[in-house]
Amino acid sequence: MTVLARQANFMIPDDLLNDLKQLVGMRQQSRFVAEAIRKELQREKMKNALKNSFGAWKDEDHPELKDGVDHYVRSQRKSTRLDRTT
Repeated sequence: MTVLARQANFMIPDDLLNDLKQLVGMRQQSRFVAEAIRKELQREKMKNALKNSFGAWKDEDHPELKDGVDHYVRSQRKSTRLDRTT
């Protein structure tokens, strides 16, 4: 799959540029920087999604969990175990 690539010019601190040149091969630097940006953008998107969805869960919408998730899961497992023994 061919990905359209465009040149971008931006400033980065000297120490980052030096580390990039030292650790990443000349022909791999663009790919390395693009992947680092992609990962950071994904992290930012996830952070925004979490922030925007805060408060979406309402306890009154899930009364089966009022005693805790572990209690609910145990009760579900117990009921399926009883069905198998009969």
